[in-house]
Amino acid sequence: MTFLKPTLSSVALGMTLAMGLTAGAAAQTILKIGYATTKESHYGVGSTVFCDEVEKGTQGRYKCQQFPSSQLGGEREQIEAVQLGTQDLTNTSTGPVGNFVPEVKIVDIPFLFRDYDHARKVMDGPIGQDILAKFPSKGIIALAWTENGFRHMTNNKRDIVKPADAAGLKMRTMENKVHMDGYRTFGILPTPMAFPELFGALQQGTVDGQENPIPVILASKFSQVQKHLSLTGHVYSPALLLISPKTWNKLNDADKKIFTEAAKKAGIAQRKKVNDDESNGIAQLEKDGMKVTKVVDGAAFREALKPAYAGYAKEFGADNIKKIQDVR
Repeated sequence: MTFLKPTLSSVALGMTLAMGLTAGAAAQTILKIGYATTKESHYGVGSTVFCDEVEKGTQGRYKCQQFPSSQLGGEREQIEAVQLGTQDLTNTSTGPVGNFVPEVKIVDIPFLFRDYDHARKVMDGPIGQDILAKFPSKGIIALAWTENGFRHMTNNKRDIVKPADAAGLKMRTMENKVHMDGYRTFGILPTPMAFPELFGALQQGTVDGQENPIPVILASKFSQVQKHLSLTGHVYSPALLLISPKTWNKLNDADKKIFTEAAKKAGIAQRKKVNDDESNGIAQLEKDGMKVTKVVDGAAFREALKPAYAGYAKEFGADNIKKIQDVR
């Protein structure tokens, strides 16, 4: 048997290949991204586009591991984890974000936005971009606006056409003072509760109802535990793709640009999924057995909200509210 003596060049080549493989393995960073709903939901669609774009843009140096369905906790817990640096990213509604970045609260005012076109113009324009710029000083980086959608009321007691119909209902809300102050003017008894607890609370009758956009009502299968859906559209609920400063500060400038562009594409995809769910979801929920009230008395709801608006004007400035309302 003949043994070939390895040449210096073959040894060097082998070492180079081995070092290259080791460096390649070490260079890949796995990012944890979490959100409240299922992977098939609008949050899942947006997050998947973000992850795919980041992986493609960085040639696989960064990959995501997704944690849907509140696997990493409720939205508030996930925002805290991002702020602390124990979680890389979250795709979250603005509901609990105002507890961290107070400037966000203004977009949670009920009946502030006329429709999706108005809301998206505000988010993508100077007002929305100025809000994003407030995040770093609070220890969070906001990459882009995504979307949750216009919120509607569901309950197990009755149809809601006017505020009097909602009076006395124990309604699960997010931990959001702006929402709760508004809902109280409708006579609702707001009951703050983390999203992961909601399905069980509805099932057990701990609360009578809840309010969420159609995509969330669909993805969470609330039709199994709620009889009535009223298309109140009382609050536009934006969402945000947030990244931990600890993760962000490790990125070079080129990668930061890739992450930011990926987040913008995620927002576009998430909005499209919201549009699709709005178009097809109501028929699906009716098929699932929900009674849908499609025409509500929006004027009566706005009238009932006037006392809350006086408080909002003091808190946020009437001029700032008007600036949002005036966007065309």
